Amino acid sequence: MTMTMFFTPEELHALQPIFWISCVGSPIPTGLLGYALLFSKSPIRPWKFFMITTGGLSFLVSLWSWLLYPSNPMTARFLSTEEKVHVIRRVHDSTRSAIEQKVFKRYQAREALLDPISWLFALGSFTLMLSNNLTFQQSLLYLQIGVSDLGSTLVWVAAGGFATAVAITASLLLKLVPNYSAYWAALWCLPAIAGGIGMIALPWDRTIPLLACLLLACNTWGMTYIISLGWTASSCAGYTKKLTRSTMFMAAYGVSNIISPQMWKRGGPRYYGTWIVQIVISWTGTAVFHLVIRWILARRNKERKLWIEQQIAAGNLGTGFVEGRGDEEGRIAKLCE
Repeated sequence: MTMTMFFTPEELHALQPIFWISCVGSPIPTGLLGYALLFSKSPIRPWKFFMITTGGLSFLVSLWSWLLYPSNPMTARFLSTEEKVHVIRRVHDSTRSAIEQKVFKRYQAREALLDPISWLFALGSFTLMLSNNLTFQQSLLYLQIGVSDLGSTLVWVAAGGFATAVAITASLLLKLVPNYSAYWAALWCLPAIAGGIGMIALPWDRTIPLLACLLLACNTWGMTYIISLGWTASSCAGYTKKLTRSTMFMAAYGVSNIISPQMWKRGGPRYYGTWIVQIVISWTGTAVFHLVIRWILARRNKERKLWIEQQIAAGNLGTGFVEGRGDEEGRIAKLCE
């Protein structure tokens, strides 16, 4: 939500994967820390040191964000007044949307709730997050396919490096070929589908190929989530509508993450049913939802352009009225564009 007030939609889509490296790349420091703690000779269990370290760092980052992270350009301490105005104007020129206003506009919330696009984004979030527990299950799967305890920790680090490389690649593609968010979101589901099929089809004694398939399945579809999350907010104007649509997206995210762990309670070590659900519903279904969203938005844009052309042909050049707030009388000023 805050990034949509600092960057244009094109910039936002390209920058989102870079910002998310702090998440997808987290296995690198945590994996190395966990690997080091495995050699600890202390009577205190290594996992306790691990939780104290990661919990303490998380608390410090949360405190820093609470104190210093800006809620909108006007509260950004690192920007001068001139820079704040410049940021607000360029985003407004691109989206016709204002910054955060602390006012909940009911008509925008109603518009978001009645818009099928909002529900498609929420449905896509729900289906995609059915596979989210795979991120936490993968360490156990490493052990089940024959990787040692120490080896699984190092593979966890390698997975973080691979996910970071995927995020950088996704950012470059979004920068070089913009305005194709639906296609990029669908594209990053394909490696996950291939990895899932491999986990079902390959013999269980093929450790290295299974490991490669598991890395593909675990560390690529996250770009679909990142692209979708940014597109959810950038595909509409109005702070309340963005907030409502994003809330629907995250509510579906939460419900799906409650269901996701239950899929791994039985069926091991192959988990055929779980993999089929992820392949068909999470990755294929989510890709289809994003393509449908693009089709609807493209049709709306075509209708909007046709309507504008008709208005210009009829001589309606966009004359409007705004209520002035510069004096006590609230004068009406005529605005022509």
